[in-house]
Amino acid sequence: MKTIKTYFILALITLVLAACSGTGTNNGQKDSGSQENVNQGGSSKQEPVTIKYTFWGSPNEKKVQEAAIKGFMKKYPWITVKAQHIPEEYSTKIQTMSVSGETPDIGLLYGEDTMKWAEEGRLYNIKDFFDNDSEIQLSDVLENTQYWWDEGKLAGINGALEVFGLFYNKAMFEELGVDPLPTRAEDALSWDQFVEVAQKLTIDSNGKNALDPAFNSQKIKQFGVSLPTWAYMNAVESNGGKFVNEDGTKFLLSEPEAVEAIQRWQDLIYKYHVAPTPTQSASFPGGAVGLQSKKFAISMDGQWTLVDLGVSKLDFGIGVLPNMKQMKTMNLGEPIVIFKDTKHPQEAWLLLKWMMNPENTLELQSSGLWMPVLKKWYEDPELIAKWAQGNPAHPEGYVEAILDNGFNNGFQNTVYYVKNVPEINSILQPAFDLIWQGKQSVQEALNDVKPKVEAVLKGVYKR
Repeated sequence: MKTIKTYFILALITLVLAACSGTGTNNGQKDSGSQENVNQGGSSKQEPVTIKYTFWGSPNEKKVQEAAIKGFMKKYPWITVKAQHIPEEYSTKIQTMSVSGETPDIGLLYGEDTMKWAEEGRLYNIKDFFDNDSEIQLSDVLENTQYWWDEGKLAGINGALEVFGLFYNKAMFEELGVDPLPTRAEDALSWDQFVEVAQKLTIDSNGKNALDPAFNSQKIKQFGVSLPTWAYMNAVESNGGKFVNEDGTKFLLSEPEAVEAIQRWQDLIYKYHVAPTPTQSASFPGGAVGLQSKKFAISMDGQWTLVDLGVSKLDFGIGVLPNMKQMKTMNLGEPIVIFKDTKHPQEAWLLLKWMMNPENTLELQSSGLWMPVLKKWYEDPELIAKWAQGNPAHPEGYVEAILDNGFNNGFQNTVYYVKNVPEINSILQPAFDLIWQGKQSVQEALNDVKPKVEAVLKGVYKR
């Protein structure tokens, strides 16, 4: 029979061994010893863990993300990831899962939902994971991909960066004797130059371009440019305007710089007739199909359009956005977050780190759909060559017009920093409908809506 002293010694040895193995917990998270073990790939002694990852996207995105997750599970064999692809009504379905107690451990989340969920305490502060990780630092990540909801509180990191540029049908340019678009920011077309190029490329049914006095704006065969009116902040920022003031208490789209910029976009439609009206756009194919079918010569679009252009067999070119007063291109993207309901935050963090590394998702970057979120993939020539050169989705000019411009001259979309964006946009949308339908001037529409917007402003998020 063992003595009490023997039991005591055995218990003490057990405690010491447990401490050395790093299996203790701290507020539901593994301690630093376990974190180091996880960072190094773990060991055969790890307890099996299952986490759920939710995401949306095209069939190609689904395929590549699932392949990345298989690679993750190979490196961390004790972690099983159940990947759930939700192609439609993502926000609604995630909310339903949360209410029913089936919240995923980690997943993509729309930006406006991210900030709301973070403020409600439903997401982990990603900064804490960075602070305790020996393999990656927050300084490694592009600032414009970070969703901060308060000082020191990081809600998530973009799954990918996206920026805007010009994409064009080379044959149409050659047929009409128009020079290729510049690719370097310092060589960007001025606004007046851009309008003139668009006029040369807009052709009516009689073969007259929009510069010709005999041009018939009621019978346009091909437009010079396809315009993403929802992305008007590209014009506003380029012209020195802002959405709100620094502390988010004043609406600035009705100020001269912003009004002038948005008016210029409206003029492309109704004054110069080089871009389709909303009604005309509804009957025109967009993106790669519109360029291929010669419905328009230039597509002003997000760089994600390259995933279609790359497989289209179209000989297309890339240009930098036109420059009003300063070179700017809007950065956007939806974040990957770690949900607070998870019982396995460290394993979820490992997966988030994995998805941030283009080595694990390279097909999404090289296909033209995603851009990396890590700085070194914009700075290291060898890494740039892995995704942004030598493939059909990234022809000559991409690095200067899209990669460099996005890295050097990017600004964040409003959802990253303005509070209460959904309610603000619900007020703004009717005003912009009038603008893009040509029923009201920009100044009138935004002056009318300014008091309503300022009544619901709640400030800005702080880093």
